[in-house]
Amino acid sequence: MQIQAGASSPAFFFTLKLRYMNTQTAPTPAYLKTLVDCENKMRQDGYKENFGVKEDKLCALSTGKTYTPEETTIVNFFRFEGQSDPADNAIMYVIETKDGTKGTLVDGYGPSSEPDTSQFIVKVENIHKKANNTEKR
Repeated sequence: MQIQAGASSPAFFFTLKLRYMNTQTAPTPAYLKTLVDCENKMRQDGYKENFGVKEDKLCALSTGKTYTPEETTIVNFFRFEGQSDPADNAIMYVIETKDGTKGTLVDGYGPSSEPDTSQFIVKVENIHKKANNTEKR
């Protein structure tokens, strides 16, 4: 027996409901729409340090203090895509260090990534990704 999905059949309404549910996933928070907005939100949440990578270590740019991959935890990360230019792709890592310093590290994504930063991130074993719908941000 084959179910016809006519305009008034249960199968038709079930299909519509599934389509509606698929389009009603959790909305993207406003702070995730641009890199600048996300960075501002992370600052509000206490991630105030700007990090860079120098000589195979994470460096707090305001103090010059350095951290090894073992002293670094990536608590979240966000990828941003440029509207038209792949060189505009970026990834922001939200980081906590062993001594409690909290901040962000921004790198290009794909071909525009910095080799030193990419190599450092690969060595960090403690990496987490929080789902948007469970975050309290």
